[in-house]
Amino acid sequence: MGWDLIVILIVPFAVSVICWWVPTRIARALTLASGVLTFVLAVLLVPAKTTTALSGWLRVDALSVVFLVAVALVYGATAVFAIGYVHPAGDPGSAARYNRRFFAGLNLFAWAMAMAPVVNGLALLWVAIEVTTVVSALLVAIDDTDRATEAAWKYVLIASMGLGIGLLATIIMYYAGSTVFGNAYELFYPKVLSGAARFPPEVVRLSFVLAVLGFGTKMGLVPVHTWLPDAHSEAPTPISALLSGSLLAVSFYAILRFYQVTARAIGPAFPRGVLLAFGVASLALAALYLASQRDLKRLLAYSSVEHMGVLAIGMSFSAPIAIVGVLLHVLAHAAAKSSAFFGAGSITRKFGTKDMSRIRGGIGALPWSGPMLVLAVLGLSAMPPFGIFRSEFLIVSGGLQDPRDAVAAVLVVGVTLAMLGLSWFTSRTMLTPSVEDSSRGEPSAWIVASMVIGLAALAILGVHPPGQLSDLLTRAAGELGAQR
Repeated sequence: MGWDLIVILIVPFAVSVICWWVPTRIARALTLASGVLTFVLAVLLVPAKTTTALSGWLRVDALSVVFLVAVALVYGATAVFAIGYVHPAGDPGSAARYNRRFFAGLNLFAWAMAMAPVVNGLALLWVAIEVTTVVSALLVAIDDTDRATEAAWKYVLIASMGLGIGLLATIIMYYAGSTVFGNAYELFYPKVLSGAARFPPEVVRLSFVLAVLGFGTKMGLVPVHTWLPDAHSEAPTPISALLSGSLLAVSFYAILRFYQVTARAIGPAFPRGVLLAFGVASLALAALYLASQRDLKRLLAYSSVEHMGVLAIGMSFSAPIAIVGVLLHVLAHAAAKSSAFFGAGSITRKFGTKDMSRIRGGIGALPWSGPMLVLAVLGLSAMPPFGIFRSEFLIVSGGLQDPRDAVAAVLVVGVTLAMLGLSWFTSRTMLTPSVEDSSRGEPSAWIVASMVIGLAALAILGVHPPGQLSDLLTRAAGELGAQR
């Protein structure tokens, strides 16, 4: 029992180490195998109740599995995409060194993100997210351009400051627990939750606010989001997909763990109010910025800020259906955003630029990935029949059942404005005639395959989520205090 958790943590790490020493073709194959295996093992955990390993140091419940599946889905799809995308220029020796660093870093990044929902405890969770910062910052700068280096440096400064605040939140929560358990105890989730009702209320409030501010930095919540557009834009496209589809979700998971404790200690009203404030600010600012972007990847980055705002607002509603919608939104956003970044990577590879004013006729030039990018953008815009339509419908339905139902109207308006900005610039890029003749064809069949994976998952989540997955989401919502 629990062997699958151990395998999930061992395999990506082992593949990362091996990729330093093997030829590129073997590194690609191992990365693909690791991504597929991780996803399969994560899916196998969906029907399980609670699984532990290593004397309780590893543990997954329904909430953990939701985020583990999101990470594993993006990891597997990105492994497919990277095979067709990563072809660095330069002499063979430089290309081989780049590939070693890239594939080793990609697998190590995925390992750290998978570790976050698998480890048992607030302290171990903070360590896992700190590891993601170090590894992902190096990957943002891997292309060794001035803009990439600047984006990585900005990311390190802001994220480190945020995680410092997150560490302080963890320490303060440990102090709150020490008033019940004594000075020596483990911050394991069952232990903390069992005594949360007796924690000092003011101490818990302070810890939660610091946790939202600290981990919200990595999640991309306004006003601590400023690293995100630069890092997502300048990182290699596979890393952009992992950052947006997985890392932001993992940071949200950390906030939800603090939410669990806070709701049990002082009730859900206070944490919902805090998340509402950050969520409305994030949604409003992102909607405005989406209307003024010219860089395709920055456009998708601000879309991520928008969707993180949607998640925060959804958690502020009291209806259980809204919490189920939030958790479904985590999965749907992972599928949609990774597919959109894969499409952006195909566009960049084809046209040699991210500047949308210089890109025309994307569908004509890219017969497969072009239309699929449009579908991914429609998915991000909450168009039916995709998963984000279903998740946002559930969130808004829950919001209309909440006493503060006016917030649901604000959510609808913000999402609509964001949709207009996102779809306007994408349609100008993809649907307009090409200004010059360009060869028709795809950069790689692997890129097409990766987008098919993401869009298929997005459609399944929208049309008819599997019964076991729906049960998982309901159980995870119950663990967050949303009881039917």
